Amino acid sequence: MAFALFGIGSIVFAVANNMAVLIVGRVHQGLGGGGLDVLSEVIVADITTLQERAVYIGLLSLPMAAGCIAGPILGAVFSEFVTWRWIGWINLPIIGIALFLAIFFMHLRPIDQSLCSQLGRIDWLGMLLFTADCVLLALPLSWAGNMYPWGSWRTIVPLIIGVLILVGFAFYEGYQTDAVFPYRIFSSRTAQMSLLGSFIHGFVLYTLLQYLPLGLPRNTDEILHLDPAILLCGLVFTGIAAFAVDFFRKYMWEIWAGWVFLAVGCGIFSLWNQSSSAAITASFQIIAGIGIGTIFSVPPIPMQASAAPDDQGLAMGIMVAFRLFGALIGLAVGATTFSSVLANRIGGIDLPASLALLKDPSEVVSFIPYLRTADISPDMRDLIRESYKDAMQTIWYELAAFGVLVFLSSLFVEELTMETEELGRQHFEHESD
Repeated sequence: MAFALFGIGSIVFAVANNMAVLIVGRVHQGLGGGGLDVLSEVIVADITTLQERAVYIGLLSLPMAAGCIAGPILGAVFSEFVTWRWIGWINLPIIGIALFLAIFFMHLRPIDQSLCSQLGRIDWLGMLLFTADCVLLALPLSWAGNMYPWGSWRTIVPLIIGVLILVGFAFYEGYQTDAVFPYRIFSSRTAQMSLLGSFIHGFVLYTLLQYLPLGLPRNTDEILHLDPAILLCGLVFTGIAAFAVDFFRKYMWEIWAGWVFLAVGCGIFSLWNQSSSAAITASFQIIAGIGIGTIFSVPPIPMQASAAPDDQGLAMGIMVAFRLFGALIGLAVGATTFSSVLANRIGGIDLPASLALLKDPSEVVSFIPYLRTADISPDMRDLIRESYKDAMQTIWYELAAFGVLVFLSSLFVEELTMETEELGRQHFEHESD
């Protein structure tokens, strides 16, 4: 179903002739992509023992990180040299290969229940409440200070309703046998801190992917504008960190180091300016990339170690859901921060008529590529660049602060043993079996 939804969404996106159809396609892609993201990690948790899982999490993280690198680059190439519609079409052959492999080579034990009884166990109301809560919290955060003021009822009312639904959802889940988020998963301090870290990791990671290309110094080599340094380093350390856990059989020192690198890396982005060299630009990204890669693969270990063997796949799925929810909130907060700070700075500049569009928050990002060629005085160009720089610096400060917060919270995560060979429901079947 996840493959089908993602494939249908890719086709609808690729053939869209208006924004409404394009959004429908993206919604289907999101439903399918979210399922594929969570299910792949759930299955890995279910087919391996905790003792061997670090290696497999590392192996799984490598293609995921590689996709983060290839996706933005391919998207930019298609948009520039072919057509943006290929951003949808390119998914179809990849889906075909992956679906073929899943059908013929992934042999999972069936659950001894009928499909109807399985569907009957799903917490449909809980999922509906959680979905509504995501929308009601993310939308006002993204348009506050942008489309509507923070004090507008259009901002305040959905935020209040979202908070109330969140509280009600938390109480409701406590009375469900097969809850979306069972209370038992959250029972330990280690699980609570790990989930907080996953939420902030998504918050920071996706906000960086969104705004890093906009904040890079513009006098460096153009290829650096695709931020490969941070992604390549993240890819490398995703694997290194996972294999280091398997070698040392300890993980807390890696989690602490990862959050330090991530917080420091985001903080020093604020030092960039137009005279920053390519070496400085890349080295700053490498520091953050070490943290991103490490936090991508190591925290799932204590999260799963804190759960019962039969719950470790579920614990992993919930952790991925928290990361994606953090991404949703992070992108919304980033959009509000960027537009609010930039609007405040631009408001103090006497703009010529040709730049009146900068007073429209929806136009400020799309104007960035034209800033260097705009027919304005050098002094005016420098003032506008400083305004953009201030907006980006504020985002870097926010991300660094969240990194410090989670580093402090990670001090409460326990170093639980990995030396267990308890099998999940979908453990490997060897030839000798």
